[in-house]
Amino acid sequence: MQIFRQNQHGSHYDRSSSPINIKGMQDSKPDISEETLRHWLVAVANNRDKSAFRALFDHFGPKVRSFGLSRLSQQGLAMDLVQETLTTVWTKAHLFDTDRGNVSTWVYAIMRNQCFDMLRRVQHNREDAFGDDIWPLFDVDTHAGDHGDHKLDALLNQYLSKLPKLQREVVQGIYLQELSQQELADRLGVPLGTIKSRLRLGLEKLKSLLEKHHD
Repeated sequence: MQIFRQNQHGSHYDRSSSPINIKGMQDSKPDISEETLRHWLVAVANNRDKSAFRALFDHFGPKVRSFGLSRLSQQGLAMDLVQETLTTVWTKAHLFDTDRGNVSTWVYAIMRNQCFDMLRRVQHNREDAFGDDIWPLFDVDTHAGDHGDHKLDALLNQYLSKLPKLQREVVQGIYLQELSQQELADRLGVPLGTIKSRLRLGLEKLKSLLEKHHD
């Protein structure tokens, strides 16, 4: 079931095409019993019951959105979390254990896992964007003339030499040797999180040095 139409530009959800009225989503009623939630989820699992799914959405959607706003700090990302969570509920309803499971616990576990994945993607995109911000500063000095590549290499080496050794080898590995973060972690024998931390610190230091150079 296509709950939300994916959009390549801007937000990931499209209210106009969705069978669910996100704009009109209201706070859920707190007095819905576990038995009722279980009945709705079983109806989705066994019969692909859209009315039952709508009821689940009305109950859990506002709660997921509230959680997303508190963790992701953006309305668009919070609504993406609603999309990802409830779409997973629709597609995996048949995996719910009716004998042992609690519907709310099951849905919130999906929500937390989706939120964690989104936070990882957001952090990864920030690192990529931060690195992209640096190279235009080099281009200001090197785009003109026949020896731009040589000037760029010299300028890179000049600023990289000012970084602490551990940060320098990570920045060089990622941006000059074009290794993935995991490849570099394996080569250096350190955890992936250490590579991410050194890269972030190194890029921040590089950007600070370059901005001072252009002041």
